[in-house]
Amino acid sequence: MKLSNHKKEILLAALGYFSSVAILLSFVYWFLKNEGFSEGNFLVAVLLVLVLSGGWGYIISSHILAPKAELDANLSHLSSEILHELNIPLSTIKANVSMLKRNVGKEEKSLKRLERIEASSERLERLYEELVYSINKEIHPIAKEEVELHHLMRTRIDTLESFGRNRFHLDSAALTIQVDRIGFEKMIDNLLMNAMKYSAKTSLISVLFERGTLVIKDEGVGMDEAELLKVYERYYQSDSKREGKGIGLALVKAYCDEEGIAIQIHSRKGEGTRVLLDLKRVMV
Repeated sequence: MKLSNHKKEILLAALGYFSSVAILLSFVYWFLKNEGFSEGNFLVAVLLVLVLSGGWGYIISSHILAPKAELDANLSHLSSEILHELNIPLSTIKANVSMLKRNVGKEEKSLKRLERIEASSERLERLYEELVYSINKEIHPIAKEEVELHHLMRTRIDTLESFGRNRFHLDSAALTIQVDRIGFEKMIDNLLMNAMKYSAKTSLISVLFERGTLVIKDEGVGMDEAELLKVYERYYQSDSKREGKGIGLALVKAYCDEEGIAIQIHSRKGEGTRVLLDLKRVMV
């Protein structure tokens, strides 16, 4: 409801501004017609139009933009407070797990339980970072940073291998890319998890770097041409029986478009899928 009201305000403001400019132009026409066209009369009319349209534009923009700026400031402040509060228990969990691991010694069952807690806390920390990232991205542009590709891919693969599911083969070059790091990691996670989701648990997932292109290849169920045409549509899933919301590849495509990364997906039913990410534009 608030969104529709805001749009209504913008529409009314635009109509009001258009009407005021039309009235001012009518006045210019009337003034020049009655007083005669001359350089002096033309300058007077133009000056009056500029002053009145500028003043009216300022009133409209302050009415629309000022509340939005205030809302953004309030959201930023509230988000900072909430995220700070979330970080405190997360740090407490991690600190206590480290302490307990030292105290339990070599007791295997207790160590495994603590490792599960530690893995979950690391996952929570990751989700915390992504939440901070998403909120900041809505408020202001995210700064790009230089990232070593092999290290980033190794980190993401290690995280997914901890699930004890698919095997991964990594053969990426030692090169640096300049990207929105968390966004890039989220994009890679989506692609790797898709490869896992549509592959047998024992199958291999390969991550290769070939002539400026990062290739993610799986041996999964694959897709036919009809499915490939819809693959970037939001909420589309080629297999509705599998978990997920169907937004992963839509988010991947949106990120790639923002960063100037060309993405191609090649797939055949029953033969697996290859995702190609052209990183030439982001290579340092």
